[in-house]
Amino acid sequence: MLLQSTDSILRQPSFAKFWSSGILSSSSFQMLSVAIGWQMYDLTHDAFSLGLVGLAQFTPMVLLTLVVGHVADRFDRRRIVFLCQILEGVVAALLLLGNIAGWLGREQILLAAAILGACRAFEGPSYSALLPQLVPKAILQQAISWSTSAGQTAQIIGPSLGGLLFSLGVGFVYSTATIALLVAAILTFLIRMEQSIRRLEPVSLRSLFSGMVFVYRNKVILGTISLDLFAVLLGGATALLPIFAQDILHTGPWGLGLMRTAPAVGALLMSIIFAYFPLKKAFGPTLFGALAVFGITTMIFALSTNLFVSLFALFLVGASDVVSVVIRTTLVQLQTPDDMRGRVNAVNSLFIGTSNQLGEFESGMLAGFVGAVPAAFIGGLGTVAVAGLWMYLFPSLRRLRSLSESK
Repeated sequence: MLLQSTDSILRQPSFAKFWSSGILSSSSFQMLSVAIGWQMYDLTHDAFSLGLVGLAQFTPMVLLTLVVGHVADRFDRRRIVFLCQILEGVVAALLLLGNIAGWLGREQILLAAAILGACRAFEGPSYSALLPQLVPKAILQQAISWSTSAGQTAQIIGPSLGGLLFSLGVGFVYSTATIALLVAAILTFLIRMEQSIRRLEPVSLRSLFSGMVFVYRNKVILGTISLDLFAVLLGGATALLPIFAQDILHTGPWGLGLMRTAPAVGALLMSIIFAYFPLKKAFGPTLFGALAVFGITTMIFALSTNLFVSLFALFLVGASDVVSVVIRTTLVQLQTPDDMRGRVNAVNSLFIGTSNQLGEFESGMLAGFVGAVPAAFIGGLGTVAVAGLWMYLFPSLRRLRSLSESK
């Protein structure tokens, strides 16, 4: 029965196009991020300029959160995703042209990074809010698991392929990304779905902030989103991987590459397992259990001096993280009315992006004061502590057994 329902998801043309488009778009963004970061440093040999690339990509997501959510709820989400992918493809093509013509410099790269960041800010919430319109509610959790696997696949393929193509020449990265984004846009355009009737609110401060208000009033959603925010904020040990690779595990770039890949592989395998064997009960206990495993395996990684033990710990970090991702995403999608999904998903995206970025910053700052090993261990311990505290603060989330209870 499980295999049949999973097979029915994969056989739905609209979902297959949605899933493939997501892999191509996310992989292209990962490739472009690798290429423009490397090219910026190659041009300037300045660490500050390299940091500005990340800032240029991250800032639009924060500044545009309220706007992109409202846009996703007011207009055709499929068309928004399509236009964003087209614009990202145009940026990739201009980067290729600028590289060939020789006019690509520091300012042009920063502008490209900012436009790509803005496009991803609009594309992400619209793409996420689109999914419930493509599949029945009965198989939404499996669809989310497959969608999560697409994101993890992109995390593995994108940087690896970007690095490989860059070794042949940066033009190969830009041309490949241009083609992939064009194909992604075509697939998005070909998605067919039933258009839901949504209540259109005029643009106002109330409508712009309504996503945040909805999240605050819904204790289950507030609990899941804030739990992920603080857990990832404290457990961002991945920012310290270069230090562990060089100074603690005494391995080279190949070891660092394996360490960066291990969490994504764990997340990919777990998301596929969830796709075939969706969670039916004990949502709350499973969520908190996964966060506890995330924290404990982070502490094991911090104390490990063996590469294989470290890789296995990172594998479990990724696997446990995706459990909370699937549960959180499923709850958010099912508990949110369709005319609010864009704004709520925008808030969710802001929380995720903020926790990832600030988590890396927090880990780096703490490591600067106490060292990499204590910083990673404290982060893992903090994650376990947050999970325990949230069990007390959000009893309805702790007691959540099934999706029917969450509605």
